[in-house]
Amino acid sequence: PRQCSSTGSGPSSKKLPIENILMPEKTPPLRACVRRSLDTYFNELGDTETQNLHAMVVAEVEKPLLEVVLKRTGGNQLRAARILGINRNTLRKKLDLYGLK
Repeated sequence: PRQCSSTGSGPSSKKLPIENILMPEKTPPLRACVRRSLDTYFNELGDTETQNLHAMVVAEVEKPLLEVVLKRTGGNQLRAARILGINRNTLRKKLDLYGLK
């Protein structure tokens, strides 16, 4: 069963270039999962103020992204960097940042 749902992402929806990337039919859009997680986060936060939300969200998404891509490439950093669309040295810096190898 799907854990995330999407609204407004049908064929007639306006598409950004990144959204033209082919995805398996059964996979809910990542933005729907992120939106649901953020809604839950703010609901649980209540009236409490938050700070550095952008950095927190980037870190929460970036680390598992790197882990999954590295696993898919068998640890090949050059292939992983190509898949991610970043420079290999940038990838290495990010791996160090998150304690990944």
